[in-house]
Amino acid sequence: MGEPIPIPTGIHPMYTPVYGWRARTMREWKRLLLIVCAVGLLTAAYERTQTASLLVDTAKAYLAALKPAQRAQTTIGFDSDERQNFHYTPVPRKGLALREMNSEQKHLADALLSAGLSTQGVIKAHTIMSLEQVLKDLELDKGPERDPDKYFVSIFGEPAEKGRWGFRFEGHHVSINYTVVDGNLVASPSMFGSNPAEVKSGPRAGLRALMREEDIALELVQSLTDEQRAVAIVDKTAPQEIITAESRKAALSGQPNGLPFAKMTPKQKEILGRLVNEYASNFAQPAADMRMDEYRKNQANLFFAWAGGTKRGEPLYYRIQTAQFLIELDKTQDNANHIHSVWREFNGDWGGDLLAQHYQAAHR
Repeated sequence: MGEPIPIPTGIHPMYTPVYGWRARTMREWKRLLLIVCAVGLLTAAYERTQTASLLVDTAKAYLAALKPAQRAQTTIGFDSDERQNFHYTPVPRKGLALREMNSEQKHLADALLSAGLSTQGVIKAHTIMSLEQVLKDLELDKGPERDPDKYFVSIFGEPAEKGRWGFRFEGHHVSINYTVVDGNLVASPSMFGSNPAEVKSGPRAGLRALMREEDIALELVQSLTDEQRAVAIVDKTAPQEIITAESRKAALSGQPNGLPFAKMTPKQKEILGRLVNEYASNFAQPAADMRMDEYRKNQANLFFAWAGGTKRGEPLYYRIQTAQFLIELDKTQDNANHIHSVWREFNGDWGGDLLAQHYQAAHR
């Protein structure tokens, strides 16, 4: 039977009737570990299903509250070229604007956004949207039209538990794109921006919508040694825009550059993990966990690159690049008081990988 070994502290009391105070054999422990792993996998699958179901339910509730003309405006074919139209600047958009909805419809549109985001993400989105009024006041109403309700909801395909559909919530400095395929989901590309990055005057002075995306990155770059900085800082001047900008296909030319994950100290790796988590945690589960899983699986090919100043208030740019995903942030425009930040998937934006698997399964 083998030598009995004690059960470590922390094992749930439900197992004590079976194991008593001592485990019987290593075989039983292996079986227990397999059960725990299986439960973890089932939990992840359950979370995916629950989130996908919630998205379906909230999308259907939103659509049901619309008038026929509004429904026609907000619904777009899943295979439409419009689905991969990615803009975070104040340009004309398709979809139904919040300002064209009554209060009930707005609440349901916000419920759909909230189903895809975490509380943190919802707060950021709402704060960024509210900055349109700050811009309107700063520009004395002479610039582009600024309106906190000039954000558009688009539903691609028919929301359902099976098949393909998606939704987009987009306007100035906010772009949330969800693709759902047979209950599996992808929340990319995503964009959060902020203008101003810090409100300098008025009753909201000091407000920074994307504070942690900047501050944690500065903490990381300031922790680097001179030798590490020589590798991580790829340009003394920050670009005027994130490199991938509003491109439909996320791509960077040349080989990845910057400081490899393997060349970081344990403390620097911890800071980097917090930075990636700040981006991932904008989204509801399981999308947030999926992003952190990507981060952990891609550390061997991860590079951290920086351009520009290394102090708060200076123009700066950084990216976190792996073979699978890319994070970019740029803070250069408007005297370095204007942020653009994105999470892109090189092959998975708009569910590219999921759809490829879906089509392969359909043709077996």
